Amino acid sequence: MGFDGFALDGLSITLIFLGILIILVLFAGAKTVPQGYNYTIERFGKYTRTLKPGLNIIVPFIDTIGKKINVMEQVLDVPHQEVITRDNASITANGVTFYQILDAAAAAYEVANLENAILNLTMTNIRTVMGSMDLDELLSHRDEINERLLRVVDTAVSPWGVKITRIEIKDIDPPKDLVDSMGRQMKAEREKRATILEAEGSRQAAILKAEGEKQAQVLEAEGRREAAFRDAEARERSAEAEAKATQMVSDAIASGNVQAINYFVANNYIEALGKLATSPNQKVLMLPVEASSVIGAIGGIAEIARETFGGGEARQAQPTRPAARPPVAGQTPREPNPS
Repeated sequence: MGFDGFALDGLSITLIFLGILIILVLFAGAKTVPQGYNYTIERFGKYTRTLKPGLNIIVPFIDTIGKKINVMEQVLDVPHQEVITRDNASITANGVTFYQILDAAAAAYEVANLENAILNLTMTNIRTVMGSMDLDELLSHRDEINERLLRVVDTAVSPWGVKITRIEIKDIDPPKDLVDSMGRQMKAEREKRATILEAEGSRQAAILKAEGEKQAQVLEAEGRREAAFRDAEARERSAEAEAKATQMVSDAIASGNVQAINYFVANNYIEALGKLATSPNQKVLMLPVEASSVIGAIGGIAEIARETFGGGEARQAQPTRPAARPPVAGQTPREPNPS
């Protein structure tokens, strides 16, 4: 056998065939795993090991690739489903589940149809968790629902080599009539709060007004007390001054000072006339208030004092003229008898 002048014997052909066979065996034993995937290796149908991303060598024609597992984080949509809450409210809810395979062998051989198993497990626990809560809690505690679902589902799928990273409830849709009732309830609650706040404001204003009036009355009473104290103090000082003046006049009288007696009597006489003239019940006043009458009255009182302190000699030495008496209203005053 020859090709263009080259002759090949049986040995050469055998060597060429063996070389080609070795190359094919090498290619069959070299396996490249892309990033983000793990391959399981089966030998005669039994799992032996897992190939990591990169170039790997297996035993050709004996080891085969079993499952190609995606180990990247994946998302799984949870469809709408009907849920009945603890207070018998019917709602529909949906969500999403994020998971990642950590053990390729467990995910490949511990469960059949991994995605369907995770989906059904998530839907079942959504009904369980939401069914144990009231509608108001369901609408206001979504984070708590997500946390409880994550904890329960992650514990359930851990034997499968899967890690649930996140479960989120997307939509919670109550019935239309229930939404209308909630709207009316919210409106009534806000009106109630507004009424309470208005009443509280009125109450606080009334309290502040009463406190202000009380403080004003206290201050007014304090002012009256202080004024009364000052008036009493002034009257006390005036009484002390009057007593002191009276004492001085008494001392002067006791010492025989006739001028002090005249001043004291005249001063009181004039003050008495002034009070009588300003009396509200007195409309007409007719009295002899000329200076001569006042001086005559003072002179008469002085003579009495001289008689008291000087004895009868004063009367013999200088006879006194009796003071003119004030005439009665309607009568003409008479001239004194010269004899």
